Amino acid sequence: MKVLGIDASLVAFGWAMHDTEAPFGSPERCSEKGLFRTPSKMEFIDRYVFHRESLKTLIERTKPDRVGLEFPVFKEMYSEGCYGLFLFVCEALKTERCDVVFWAPMQAKAHARDTIDRPKGWKMDKQDMIEAARVDTGIGRWNHNEADAYLIARISGRFWKLYEGLLSESDLTTTEARYFTDINLVRRAGKFKKRGVIYREDERFFAWSSRE
Repeated sequence: MKVLGIDASLVAFGWAMHDTEAPFGSPERCSEKGLFRTPSKMEFIDRYVFHRESLKTLIERTKPDRVGLEFPVFKEMYSEGCYGLFLFVCEALKTERCDVVFWAPMQAKAHARDTIDRPKGWKMDKQDMIEAARVDTGIGRWNHNEADAYLIARISGRFWKLYEGLLSESDLTTTEARYFTDINLVRRAGKFKKRGVIYREDERFFAWSSRE
């Protein structure tokens, strides 16, 4: 499965392709990666349009099977600029009929932490994310936006394989099970709450390829 990962930013919009079937640690895991850049002096709406159109062109050229997108609009990480770009990116993905899953930055970092065996509670920084991308692919040179995008693609690939039945729940790591399939008993209410992404279609993932 070819998965496109996206780390959207107005200044440096990172993207990377991930092949879920390529061997761990081989460069074939990431066939392409790159950045879309816009200068701060460009008129604000033109920056959004540039990234949207660049993404559509990339999708038409690479034809990914699935997409993963970092969704940095939670709590203290929310900003109007980020959310505006997120909307333009989602418009492009829906127009191109791409299935997409959204990940919070902490989820991508937790998955990357497992790759480089950092201890529980370790605060992953840019260099850690670059190191995780290097270990996963054997590719030495990474921009941190590209590395984030690649790691988003990788966790997305695992999610989409579970969605398609190519992985079972028993195949998931502890971190993946927590984010993909978690079901918690709500205290006092005596009810189960399905928090895993797999239960949150049309909220945390969208199968736009099958829509009319």
